[in-house]
Amino acid sequence: MATLQDIGLAAAINILSAVAFLIAFAFLRLQPINDRVYFPKWYLKGVRSSPTSGGNIVGKFVNLDMKSYLKFLGWMPAALKMPEPELIDHAGLDSAVFLRIYLIGLKIFVPMAILAFAILVPVNWTNDYLDNSKLEHSDIDKLSISNIPPGSKRFWTHLVMAYVFTFWTFYVLYKEYNKVATMRLDFLASERRRPDQFTVLVRNIPPDPDESISELTEHFFLVNHPDHYLTHQVVYNANKLAKLVKDKKKNRNWLDYYMLKYERKPDEKPTCKTGFLGLCGTKVDAIDYYTKKIEELSKEELLERERVKKDSKSVVPAAFVSFRSRWGAAVCAQTQQTRNPTMWLTEWAPEPRDVYWNNLSIPFFYLTIRRLIVGVAFFFLTFFYIIPIAFVQTLANIEGIEKSAPFLKPIIEIGFIKSFIQGFLPGIALKIFLILLPMILMFMSKFEGHVCTSVLERKAAFKYYFFLVVNVFLGSVITGAAFQQLNTFIHESPDQISKTIGGAIPMKATFFITYSMVDGWAGVAGEILRLKPLIIFHLKNFFLVKTEKDREEAMDPGSIGFDSSEPQIQLYFLLGLVYAVVTPFLLPFIIVFFALAYVVYRHQIINVYNQEYESGAAFWPSVHVRIITALIISQLLLLGLLSTLGAAQSTPVLLALPVLTIWFHYFCKHRFESAFVKYPLQEAMMKDTLEKAREPNVNLKGYLLNAYIHPVFKGGDDDDDDLLIVDEPYNDEVLVPTKRQSRRNTPVPSKHNGSSPPSLPDVSREL
Repeated sequence: MATLQDIGLAAAINILSAVAFLIAFAFLRLQPINDRVYFPKWYLKGVRSSPTSGGNIVGKFVNLDMKSYLKFLGWMPAALKMPEPELIDHAGLDSAVFLRIYLIGLKIFVPMAILAFAILVPVNWTNDYLDNSKLEHSDIDKLSISNIPPGSKRFWTHLVMAYVFTFWTFYVLYKEYNKVATMRLDFLASERRRPDQFTVLVRNIPPDPDESISELTEHFFLVNHPDHYLTHQVVYNANKLAKLVKDKKKNRNWLDYYMLKYERKPDEKPTCKTGFLGLCGTKVDAIDYYTKKIEELSKEELLERERVKKDSKSVVPAAFVSFRSRWGAAVCAQTQQTRNPTMWLTEWAPEPRDVYWNNLSIPFFYLTIRRLIVGVAFFFLTFFYIIPIAFVQTLANIEGIEKSAPFLKPIIEIGFIKSFIQGFLPGIALKIFLILLPMILMFMSKFEGHVCTSVLERKAAFKYYFFLVVNVFLGSVITGAAFQQLNTFIHESPDQISKTIGGAIPMKATFFITYSMVDGWAGVAGEILRLKPLIIFHLKNFFLVKTEKDREEAMDPGSIGFDSSEPQIQLYFLLGLVYAVVTPFLLPFIIVFFALAYVVYRHQIINVYNQEYESGAAFWPSVHVRIITALIISQLLLLGLLSTLGAAQSTPVLLALPVLTIWFHYFCKHRFESAFVKYPLQEAMMKDTLEKAREPNVNLKGYLLNAYIHPVFKGGDDDDDDLLIVDEPYNDEVLVPTKRQSRRNTPVPSKHNGSSPPSLPDVSREL
């Protein structure tokens, strides 16, 4: 059982760790040699160049301006200075709305903490129930609901505060949902032209014996969307080709490394081993070895590229279809195309950066099977992971260890060791157990077959959140209660066990306090230090970098990592909402996390992270649902807790809270969620009309024609902003027959002669 002394030691360790990380960052960020690590976003935007300090060689590596060190904490106010509209222009709406999650935490929990410490803490403290009971407890537990005797009328205070906290959460969530929905619509209305605004993804195109996928797609949309269809791009299964390109690039990097090494030491030919990871096998000349490998891969790549272009089987029954207007795309994306609801499925196309090309080649009917497999695998992963969680709980309970291993008692009882085990070790052990989990869950989401990186991250985030609720929260509470009260369980009758667990649940707040300090204080401060990217950049800079382009590629700005960071934030919402009424002492630790994380991640978003895609805050409904879920869990746990503490008469009153919360969720869902899943036709028409008035002669077809070609077929970096202006708008009005004589002619010509399957567009030709 962690005491105030244990919590104090844990707080001291984590505060010192956080301060050390922040001071180290404040020093390292000022050094010119580290500038690309801590400000990569500005380099990618082309508005920053490598700084120098002084006129000598040393000044290129070390900051010699002593005055700058006096303002080493100046990054904090600088991170808060940028206004939100400017932040959206600079980093995108996704990043700006992600930061608002931390602000919601502060808006919810700061008033809760003030009320809880003003009302609930005195009500809990002015009792002596725990002192007269057999339950293991500490001074912190006297501040919790566990210190109130069963059947006391004081429980009505907690019940009233539960209603106050619930309605305050409703108010904050409603205002925020309304705000973010408005921000999204304004963002979509004001944003510059993007290919995904005019394009839909069509899947499960039915096979046709007479026409290719490309011809069938063109004729279908010419018949059913004659006034709005513009062009299309079929999807090719180029996964093998992409793998060859990736392998070739990797081997070229190794060749560059060994050639640079040879240039530095011409008298010594570099060698390498051909076995696993270069650790075993025959030793050969490294330059000759990688030169031959690149030549072999180049031949394979050329053959595979030709095969994909010519083999009709490499065409996937899916296509990106583009329209003449946003209005036409919105109508197609949000309607059913045929009487068979399983064919010609349309959805908004993700922006080109957001497409996860590997999954587009998965046959549509395999997706259900894959998701079933992932569901079963995730079930076993979640519920078998309780074993290491239970082990972590043994570290949190000295009493359980001493009863299981009495010979360790003399060592464990040493003051510092005992405080370290109970106050710091459980949190860091749990953090270590969770390190690999996000990667496993992302792999599962990719296996499910989702075609957008943003959707992959949202699906992985859902799995991670469910895992944290079941294992980290419920698992820690249940197993921790069992270990804490092990002696009480053994010596009492079975009908009293439920009451013992009910009294022990609030006491688990001490474990979550230690976890919040390890993960939420030291962990967040460690994020800004960027130790791993710092080391990797300097290794690449020393061994591989020869040109300015090489130096840019060595930078690793990273991104927000929504799949792992957002569920971790939600865990703090869950802890805060559960323990706000039960053990308010936890709230200040959670508030510190939200405040520190907001400043740190604002700095990272402004200066470091380069977001891979822009979804227009499409993740917000998921954030809202998870906070609502946490609120319902807190209400149900409070309901069960009061029932075990002899306050069953409050049950009917508390039952109304989950019902109200579910009603509130559906109210917000019907009121705001459509803004995140649909595009209003009125907004689309307004945007189209304004654009036609400003740019009447834009060659939209030229802009969209190659936007959704697989990256391996592009000759260079794709510039979505290059619009080709022509004298007259694109227009075709000629009638030609389809290849299927039993069907009607289409109103505009087919672009294929029918003698061979369509080939990939030549992106190098002039449009």
